[in-house]
Amino acid sequence: MDIEPQLLDDLKSAIDRGQAAGEIITSQQHDEYIRNFRERFGPDALRRLDGEALLKTMHGRRSSDSRCLSYWLEFMNDETFATNAFGGIGGGSALKFGVYQRPTDGEWMGGKGTNPKAITVDDAIQIARRQRDELLAGDKLLAELNSVDCSDEAYSDLQKLMEGAAPELSGDGWAHKYWFLTHSDKLDDYHSPRYQRFHLYKLLQMPPDGVGILDGGAPRFVCAGRFVRIARALNVPVSILTSALNRRTGGFHRFWRIGTTEGSDGDSQWANMRDGNYVSIGWPDSVPDLSPHLSEEKVTLKDRIREWLVPAYSNSGVASRKAGEVVKFVREMAENDLVLACEGQTVRGVGRVSGSYEHEGGLRFPHKRPVQWLLLDPWQLPQPEGPRTTVFELGRNGENLLELEHKIFSGGVSNSPTSRLHTARAKAATAVTQLPPLDQFAARVDGILRRKGQVLLYGPPGTGKTYLAVRAATELAARQRFGKTHSMLTDPERAEIENPNGLVRKCTFHPGYGYEDFIEGLRPETVSGHLFFERRAGIFKQLCADAEKANDRHFFLVVDEINRGDVPRIFGELITLLERDKRGSVVTLPSGSHFSVPSNVFVIGTMNTADRSISLLDVALRRRFGFIELMPDSSLLERRAVGELPLGPWLDALNARLRRHLKRDARNLQIGHAYLLGQPITSVAEFSRVLREDLIPLLEEYCYDDFDALSEILGPGLVDVQGARIRDEIFNIKNEDSLLQALAYEEMQSLTLVENPEQNDAVDDAADSAADETDDA
Repeated sequence: MDIEPQLLDDLKSAIDRGQAAGEIITSQQHDEYIRNFRERFGPDALRRLDGEALLKTMHGRRSSDSRCLSYWLEFMNDETFATNAFGGIGGGSALKFGVYQRPTDGEWMGGKGTNPKAITVDDAIQIARRQRDELLAGDKLLAELNSVDCSDEAYSDLQKLMEGAAPELSGDGWAHKYWFLTHSDKLDDYHSPRYQRFHLYKLLQMPPDGVGILDGGAPRFVCAGRFVRIARALNVPVSILTSALNRRTGGFHRFWRIGTTEGSDGDSQWANMRDGNYVSIGWPDSVPDLSPHLSEEKVTLKDRIREWLVPAYSNSGVASRKAGEVVKFVREMAENDLVLACEGQTVRGVGRVSGSYEHEGGLRFPHKRPVQWLLLDPWQLPQPEGPRTTVFELGRNGENLLELEHKIFSGGVSNSPTSRLHTARAKAATAVTQLPPLDQFAARVDGILRRKGQVLLYGPPGTGKTYLAVRAATELAARQRFGKTHSMLTDPERAEIENPNGLVRKCTFHPGYGYEDFIEGLRPETVSGHLFFERRAGIFKQLCADAEKANDRHFFLVVDEINRGDVPRIFGELITLLERDKRGSVVTLPSGSHFSVPSNVFVIGTMNTADRSISLLDVALRRRFGFIELMPDSSLLERRAVGELPLGPWLDALNARLRRHLKRDARNLQIGHAYLLGQPITSVAEFSRVLREDLIPLLEEYCYDDFDALSEILGPGLVDVQGARIRDEIFNIKNEDSLLQALAYEEMQSLTLVENPEQNDAVDDAADSAADETDDA
């Protein structure tokens, strides 16, 4: 099937821009990466291996230096090989590889789904042999595939042959990636059938099998010929084509149908949605503002909504289904998803979700998602799909998806003035590269700022509060101002956002910080030797003045360490003006000048709970802020280890002991993951410095020179209780083994105390042994 010439031109442009920005690899890099992979893991290399050597080459992860096949396929990213340039297989557990080695103790694990179980080395070898044989069989079929014939028929035959030759692996994403890397000129590197079909619809092509994007069990090889033909038309490797497709579409997104009428024959809310640039759903009397509940578990949120809806429905099953629809609308629907505002089979408008959940009381449909409308001409879905519900995910019927993409590509036709205006705006919007959705954290910040105007990030030290606040502010400013992600900005655009007078400004509260620094005050000036005082705007008042002059832009103030200042004194009249419904109201300052806070000003604060609990904040201030708690997240340290010590479990164990022994406020005194992320920790010496110079002084402060408590937290291997001191000698480079042994014992002790209390004595003996070895050293 031929591709639209305009799409081909768009892809050429996306490739040029992506390679110029360093976001898409060159053909030379592609060839080098592929060559490096084949030399290490190609069919010839696997064919030469057997037994434990084969097992370790494919799946061994015992040490941090291990670089096995499964590691290369999922994580490898250096000058040798960049796996993210060839499609991702992330998600799920390590069991997707059928077998894996637990890095903490070298145990081999097998099993199904999320239920791993220990297996013998011989059993693990048998799994690796079966996988090796299937990989080689699939490689043989691909080698025999006529490289000239890219027809749908040839790849349909390939699908059947692969299923016969590799019955276990032909449906696995990691095996598909292996075969792509050994035959990158014959396959695509979308290792999920859903992603393959999604991008074919974006290319205005019906997949050869006509399958939509929601069938996760669809075959993986039948679509490859389409991508190979297009890549050859562009004279680039397939992986460069798919990178350009990802860049052009902004990545995978979902499709949602939203009902616009109250019931099957009620009043339509479409005109309000169209003119207000949003889609919304109802239940104004049953379901309140859900913003405070968005951080709850999905099941908990659904149960809560179901309880609210039960009185409105005689059937509790209906209430449960409707609660599920509400959860999809507020939680699952993501920025960049497409929504079809429908009345039955008639599509009234097509838009792109542009923000997080909002609630607007007084509307018949008060639960909203902001939308950038792309099409406003009515048309009919070719095929019925799913029941007529308020919220429904489209994607099973290929005809509907293809018709939608054709409509978006052509821009639609309309004769009404209102629709012509919206369509012109939509075309201008789609001329810009579609953006990937906000990450989950930034989307949550965005939702609170839209609702409240200000948000406070709070948590223990080292949880990345300042970093995340600045990152979220700059990302939101870049998208709103330039229609780009922050990483896409040019240097002048970045300067407009990041310079001290830009869209994102920063200040830090401290005991000496006052009203005159934040709002306004008198400052001394000398002119011709004479001293006088000049009224000067503080950082926030100046920000508001600049925002009033540029009301089409969003301005952000990041206030770091907000709790270290005298907040009521610093904010003054701002306490009233910060409220979302008070924005634009004018107050008279003590100087006699007038002041208001524009609606395009947003405040992001950070607060270290080790200094002061959130409960001690001024009540009036707390009511005006939304809050996001940031706690230690050991998942960010996944697969990071020092020697045989995995950093994530070690941090969890340390915080578990800290919570157990510090009791009151211990939750707010935990150690954050950022201490172990700020600099690459690749050696025992680097970890030792962070532990000795950053973490131990903090813990000493927490314990107020109580060395018994400090020993309970850090362990007797690090603390000499009788001498009331830290065992500094263990941090000597010659004692690295002793240090790791002491830390490993303490990790084991913490986990055992929680899981196996009856074994505490034995573990205590082991910890004491570590302390004795340290004394001997």
